[in-house]
Amino acid sequence: MARIFSGIQPTGTGTLGNYLGALRNWAAMQQGEDECVYCLVDMHAITTFQDPATLREQTYGMAALTLACGIDPERSILFHQSAVSAHARLAWIFNCVARMGWLKRMTQFKDKAGKNQEEVSTGLFVYPNLMAADIHAYHATKVPVGDDQLQHIELANDIAEKFNHDFGMSFFPRIEPFVLKETARVMSLRDGTKKMSKSDPSDQSRINMTDDADMIAQKIRKAKTDPEPLPDNLAALAERPEARNLLGIFAAVSGESQEALLARFAGSGFGPFKNALADALVAHVEPIANRTRDYLADKAELDRILQAGARKAAAIAGPIADEAERIVGFLPR
Repeated sequence: MARIFSGIQPTGTGTLGNYLGALRNWAAMQQGEDECVYCLVDMHAITTFQDPATLREQTYGMAALTLACGIDPERSILFHQSAVSAHARLAWIFNCVARMGWLKRMTQFKDKAGKNQEEVSTGLFVYPNLMAADIHAYHATKVPVGDDQLQHIELANDIAEKFNHDFGMSFFPRIEPFVLKETARVMSLRDGTKKMSKSDPSDQSRINMTDDADMIAQKIRKAKTDPEPLPDNLAALAERPEARNLLGIFAAVSGESQEALLARFAGSGFGPFKNALADALVAHVEPIANRTRDYLADKAELDRILQAGARKAAAIAGPIADEAERIVGFLPR
């Protein structure tokens, strides 16, 4: 039995991209034999400033959405990162193992910092080391990721390899990423070349998993397309990112293949296609939104679930962090 680890930031409102790219897959993976450890990474969230009250509310919100999407706390371990000290303890060791040159090559830091690299927090620079600690604290060997996260897994493996080499042992195992290509990247409704994001300034760029039916229909009507009719084959969409994105979303929420959808709408404009897509999205998202609201109505129960998950997580990660500290020469805690 392998151990799977995955995390999601509890900032903003969970989007359709979070659901199709991560949360739905989390629910599916817990049906197998592997042990699943799922984390709300609130420590990663504060690499950029967060209003404390807002962060707490959004952590509850993401916990509620995660449960509403089908994560079973009896089958999987669900917790918030800051509740398990092993993450921070191991991250400090990895800060001392990783090399500056490795971190300077991380493209996501360059993308997020832009021209303000001297002004952003040091946390934003070293957070890949914390991400490595998140995984290695559980000796997890399988990590579901988007293709934009593969570089972080490579870094985590580099850190583990150097640690093992420096101390002459094989303590941290190699991580094997797996990318679910069908739904790995859901793109913005305003720009089919950019990933759908909670942090996009435009709410029209995304479907939030708490949007009501009217809002979903309005966003789909306004979603960017092009003037050409829908083709009868996928190859014809190669240079049409917005059309390709909407088709992929439709297939993901309806269960129909992209080929079958094109056969149904080929030759037509986007009006009928968008109406049908909006209906399919409402049918899929509305029950999840309702369950999310039900969970949020009982914060005490959310606390109970997260704290129970944190105890289970700490029972795994604590001894691993203890041993890593012993290996580097720290006295017993």
